[in-house]
Amino acid sequence: MQPEQLRRLLEQVRDGAASVDEALQRLRSMPYEDLGFARVDHHRALRTGFPEVIYCPGKTVSQVVQIAERLARTGAKVMATRADGNVAEAMQAAFPHAVYHEAARIVVVPQMAGQTEDDREHNPPTVGTVLVVSAGTADQPVAEEAAVTASELGSPVERLYDVGVAGLHRLLDQRDRLFAANVIIVVAGMEGALASVVGGLVGRPVVAVPTSVGYGANFQGLSALLTMLNSCATGVAVMNIDNGFGAGCFAHAVNTGGRDHGARSHSGPAAGIA
Repeated sequence: MQPEQLRRLLEQVRDGAASVDEALQRLRSMPYEDLGFARVDHHRALRTGFPEVIYCPGKTVSQVVQIAERLARTGAKVMATRADGNVAEAMQAAFPHAVYHEAARIVVVPQMAGQTEDDREHNPPTVGTVLVVSAGTADQPVAEEAAVTASELGSPVERLYDVGVAGLHRLLDQRDRLFAANVIIVVAGMEGALASVVGGLVGRPVVAVPTSVGYGANFQGLSALLTMLNSCATGVAVMNIDNGFGAGCFAHAVNTGGRDHGARSHSGPAAGIA
């Protein structure tokens, strides 16, 4: 059940179009759905503002599609992260209107039920723009995961790629864009220094994402993670290695003022992965 659906149900009870018992039965019937291999959480949007998101690795293609079908039946937008080409092909066969963001490895199935003007009035306002910055071209898959996630949650997103510290002039040339953003996601591998540099330049929240890009002593992203955790710049929050999805969610939460929109919005501040 989506937040706008709950609001309409409560309005029906208020107006006498539905009884309290009818409303209670509808609420009881939808908390989650047991598929045997997964328990699909249909009430996550009510708690966090955005429906359950499907994490594809470790699941079969059939399992991903089945979960997506159950989520889509509620009228929710469906997102499947870390989706490879096989998953994308199967999802687009099941949902012809699905969009595959190949660089981000995300499949998005738009909401089946369109919003009304009243619904749009209850959408959470965003404060400004989320700027996604990557150190190198090799970091772009994680950067794109963050960018697409924040965008699908409802934040305006801009991208600034390949501006790492090995050529710092490339970043400084874009100071106006850095200063204009409300939240900045910084994605970097190797030694991960870019997050500290950006954090020392701007007075906005910086969401740092270490990537597993780098040579042997990078330890699959551990060196970048430790650099970011030990940043001397203030206002830097650090995600797990390669966790662009988490960065997009957190940045959107900051960009909506951290408000709990509860039953008022389909695109609220947090999302959970199945």
